[in-house]
Amino acid sequence: MGSSGRETRRAGSGPQEPPERWRYAGHLAALAAASGEAAEAEAVAVVLRDPDPVMAESAVVTHLDRRAVHLLADGRFPGWAKAMEGALRGRLFPSRRLREWTLLKTIGAGEPWSAADLTAASDWCQRTAARTVTSYEALGVLAASARTHRVRDDAARRLRRRAAV
Repeated sequence: MGSSGRETRRAGSGPQEPPERWRYAGHLAALAAASGEAAEAEAVAVVLRDPDPVMAESAVVTHLDRRAVHLLADGRFPGWAKAMEGALRGRLFPSRRLREWTLLKTIGAGEPWSAADLTAASDWCQRTAARTVTSYEALGVLAASARTHRVRDDAARRLRRRAAV
């Protein structure tokens, strides 16, 4: 009879590291279960110590995306972002994603932001901004200067719809 494909070790062979996809799911569960900023920052630090840095950073960025979207309209966002910033030190991709969520939060809150930061942001950030921000100024910057045709069109379309209302 064949094996189930879910076994992580054979009898007598000793423990083995589970496949990356299982560790990834376990990391996401641990991150989601962390309660409070300090515990969440510690959970992020633990995940980032995984021997597979690409998988670990991917799990952390997925977690950041899930948490940030719920915290954008919440007064706890700045404290959360600061806690995450400390845990992400030296990790370029997750740190950039956190900065971009902070930029989206800043634009959404009507606080001062830089057009240069928005035009230098990743395609992901520009796409997200074109779909979600309500700032005429930000949509205008994206319509004129976004990196991709898709984002420029989406931002221009939203500006036209808002002008028609």
